[in-house]
Order: sequence, then structure tokens, then C-alpha cells
Amino acid sequence: MSMNPRIEAVTQRIRERSVATRAAYLALVDGARTRGPNRSHLSCGNLAHVSAACGAADKAALMGSARPNIGIVTAYNDMLSAHEPFETYPALIRETARSVGATAQVAGGVPAMCDGVTQGRVGMELSLFSRDVIAQATGIALSHDAFDAALCLGVCDKIVPGLLIGALAFGHLPVVFAPAGPMPSGLPNKEKAAVRERYAAGQATREELLAAESASYHAPGTCTFYGTANSNQILLEAMGLQLPGTSFVNPGTPLRDAFTRAATMRAAAITALGDDYRPIGRLVDERALVNAIVALLATGGSTNHTIHFVAVARAAGLLVTWEDFDELAACVPLLARIYPNGDADVNRFHAAGGTAFVFRELLDAGLLHDVETIVPGGLRAYARDARLDAGGIGYVDAAPASADDAILRPASAPFEATGGLRLLQGNLGRALVKVSAVKPQHRRVEAPAVVVDDPGRLRELHKQGGLPRDFVAVVRYQGPRANGMPEMHSLMPLLGMLQNQGRQVALVTDGRLSGASGKVPSAIHVTPEADLGGGIALVRDGDIVLVDCEGGVLEARVDAATWSARRPAPNGSPAGLDIGRALFALSRANVGPADEGALSISCGPPRPPTPVGERRTETEYDLGRVAAYAPFEAKDA
Repeated sequence: MSMNPRIEAVTQRIRERSVATRAAYLALVDGARTRGPNRSHLSCGNLAHVSAACGAADKAALMGSARPNIGIVTAYNDMLSAHEPFETYPALIRETARSVGATAQVAGGVPAMCDGVTQGRVGMELSLFSRDVIAQATGIALSHDAFDAALCLGVCDKIVPGLLIGALAFGHLPVVFAPAGPMPSGLPNKEKAAVRERYAAGQATREELLAAESASYHAPGTCTFYGTANSNQILLEAMGLQLPGTSFVNPGTPLRDAFTRAATMRAAAITALGDDYRPIGRLVDERALVNAIVALLATGGSTNHTIHFVAVARAAGLLVTWEDFDELAACVPLLARIYPNGDADVNRFHAAGGTAFVFRELLDAGLLHDVETIVPGGLRAYARDARLDAGGIGYVDAAPASADDAILRPASAPFEATGGLRLLQGNLGRALVKVSAVKPQHRRVEAPAVVVDDPGRLRELHKQGGLPRDFVAVVRYQGPRANGMPEMHSLMPLLGMLQNQGRQVALVTDGRLSGASGKVPSAIHVTPEADLGGGIALVRDGDIVLVDCEGGVLEARVDAATWSARRPAPNGSPAGLDIGRALFALSRANVGPADEGALSISCGPPRPPTPVGERRTETEYDLGRVAAYAPFEAKDA
């Protein structure tokens, strides 16, 4: 099947837009490769430190340069259910590496915070910036320059994009991602959401709510709804950076251990020491990025990736825009209904055919590029189902039909003709909406604005009876520069309950909602954000606001003269407790806008130096970001 012309056009546009930045990035990748095996240029003192804590067998291997050494970058902690299984991975990886004549060392750990714990708390203001810290921590781990390949152990929200951004800074290294898999299914997500809404309405006790939450989140592994964490896994497979079929195998099973062993063997096999060198900087090109976006759209994945994968692209010297997402969404069909876009969890999705079915359908429809991956056979290898056999993992062709067409459908008969993500634009700014979770009758809301600077204020107004029957909640000063761009999920039970009452409600915010964006139409990631004087800071209580998900409109129905005369409203958010917030003041001061990846760090090739005696002004540097690969860095004193 020939490629869909719109997919080709978007891919070509990214390629042309990124000519200079991509060339500069690949020059760095190739330059690092020409130095030869990493350990060969370490001094004797350097090498002694590398091998000091190893056993005799590994020390002998490390002292030479002919055997690959794999650096493990792990996000293990035992508070986060998705990452608790990683505790045992290093021992299994080291043992497997030895069996194929390689060595493996834990190069470093990265932080892994849980948005489920910080939801609605001050800690959520650190969440987005944790991605950039993880990228830097990955860079620190790999900076020892003693590795020929890397294995990245991570699953959840900001962790995988951070690992990927950090790994791309070492683009000459082959990198394999190894996940831990989802927890077994517990209380169905739809039932959990119903208890949340009853609690918001005062019809359920806290004890009932805690029992429902605990029955849903109950074991090691990723949460089973299709949020950012599980979207990460599908996107990494679509890019060819994980083994085929590895995303949704439960922890603690023989097949999961077999995948970890196979990932180790593959990392050892694709280094520059052998004849199958596959550096990550070459694999992650414009086609791989388009594949990731197409997979996201086809499965109704997390809107967080409209931020994260713009940032990931920049780390590879590629320039991806929200317009690219929007245009791809117009031609990518929705093939999956996974909660919150349906009733099924990721375990049922996997049982219905999972990633192998989705990739086969998208490839056959000309919607995915058949790119080079970490395994032979290109992306076609990912259209096969994994099975445990005597030799480890074997593969069979994906099932010809979905095992449950309420969860998974072919490209010829999708749930919807388009991928369910839309770019909204108007005098309030630019925003994104996840249409796939919103029923058609709720996709256009035109109602008075209820404007708050603190999400908690909306709940107070509800308790006081101060909310109109129909309204658009405008929650501002929640952008990356204002307070780190926290997620607004704490509002969803309230808004969902009001929608159930037959009221027309919508949300407009410069904050985030992520993969759990649900049935309420939500224009999120509004940019420019309120803290930068964006249109969202000009809207006033009672203004009629239109959120038109299908028409792509986000507008305050205020006459032009009145609108232009307005000035941004001051930030009325109450001062929060510190709880680490001050540590990220520099990140907030230097973060770029959401549609440029909300990066608080530089990534990709270094920007051209400012000529001696000149100062780069903020305006010049803003214009330079497209050509110079990075968001605002710390300004000159």
C-alpha cells in the first residue's frame, strides 16, 4: 500500500522545516561515533573507576574494548506501582549480558514521580518540570562515556519522554527501552469514575471512594487506563525503540522476563562494535516522529504528548508543530476505544489484538512509515504477536480480525474517521482538545464564562450554588510559566457530574489534563498562557465563550474594540505552600510555551554563539528558538 498523501506531506514539511537543525544534530551523532568504542579512549584511571566494583569476570571484560558494555538507566522506586518491578531488572540484565559476552552496569537512576499521588496537590506544580530533570539525569548517567549501548527502564508520564530526550543527547548510542507492563485488571475504570462522580455530588462517603480507588489501583504495574503512561508504550513501539509486543505484558510473568532478557540481547547486538549498528539518533527521524503521532491519534492516546513529543522532536533536531498534529488527525482513523475513550482497559485492548493489530492496520492503510527499528524487519516486525517459546520469544502474524470490535476495529471500519484530536484557535489563543472521548452532542458549547485562577474556587462556587446552569469554566494562570502547568483532573468529577445532569459545560485552561481527558469538552494547553498576557487573561466572568471542538474555534464572543481595550487580569491564585516549588523557580522563569514543548532546558544541537560584544535580547532569542533548537535559557545578567 502506498503512503497516504497527507501523511507524506506532513512528513516532508517536518523534514524541510528541520533541514538545518537536523543536519547539526546528525553531525554531533556522527562525530561521537568516529571516536570509536567508548572505553577505548578512557584513561587508565578512568577505566579503573569504571570497573572497580565489578566482579572478576566483568572486570576483565571491561578492561578490554571488544565487548559491549550496556548502561542501565533506571526509574526504579517502590512507591510508584509502575516502576516497582524494575527492582529486579538489573540483576537479570547483567546475567543476560554475560551470557552473550557483554557486560551491563547501572549507569544511574532518574526520579519518577507519580501524578496519581500529586493530583490536586502542590507537588503537581513540579510534575512537568520533572521531565526535564529526568532528561538531565539521563545525561548525567550516560556522561561517564563508558557505554556502547543503553537500556532505559521507565514507563510513566514524564519519565519516558525525559529518558528519551536525555538518550537523544547521546544519539550515537543504541538505546532500547524496556517497560514493566500494566497491573492486572481491577475495578473497571468506568465504575471507579462513577464513584468519583457520586462522591463529588455528596452521594458517596470517603470510605466508599477509597475502597473504589484501591480496587482499581491494586498491584505492581502501570495503571490500566489509557493515560500518558500507557500511551508512552505504544508510541515507543511505533518508533521502533521497544521490542515488538512488549508494551502490555503484565509484570512478574515468564513472558515479561523473556522480554527483558531479549531487550538486553538486542542492546548488545546493535552497538558499533558489531555489524548491525543502530544508533538512536539515526532511528528517531521525522518518519519515526510521525509514526508516534499517528499511533497516538489512532488509539486516542494522551494529549500530554502534544507537548512531550514536540520536545522529543527538538532533542533530535526536528521541528514539530501543533498544526502537524491537527493535520495528521484529519486523516488518521480512530481504531481503539480504551478508557477514558471507552470502557475497556489496556489489558482488554491487548487481548483484543493490541499493538500488533493496530500497527498492521495502519501499515496496510499507508498511514505508518515502515522505518528501521531496533530489530530486523522494520516496522512490519511490530505487526506480529509475541509468544513465549523454548528459545525465548517467538512471533506469529497478528490476528486477521479484532477479538472484540467494541474495543478494537480495522482501518476499514473505524470508530471514527479521524483521530479525535483538534487544534482550536481564536481570540483566547491556541489550544488542543481530545474529541475522541467527547460525545457528539457535547462537542460544541457556547455559554457564559466562569473565570477562576484557582481550580478549588470552582468547587467552592458549586457548593455555594454560584454556577450557572450552562457555563464554560475558564481556569487560568495554570500554564508552565505561572505554576508549572499542573493537571486539572480534580475538576473532572464535578464537571462530569454536572454534564450528567443535562447541563452544557466545558473547560478552558492553560493547564493540562493528560491522557485521562474524559467526556467533558476541554480546551487545554492554551497558549499564550495567562502569565504571558495571552487572550485567556482577558476573558471576564459572563463573557460568552464558544468551544467548538469540530469547527476548531476557541473564542470569547466579545466585540473587537472592547477586547482590544482590555488588559490582562492579575493572577488571583492564593500563594501556595513551598514544598519544593522554590527549587523550580528558574524552570518557570525560563520555560518555553506549550506548543514548543514547554522545555525549561536546552536540547538538540547547541545554539550558535552570540558574537563577542553583543547581547541576545529576549525577542531575538525567541525568534532564534526555531533555528536554534532550544527554549529560553537563563538570560544574561
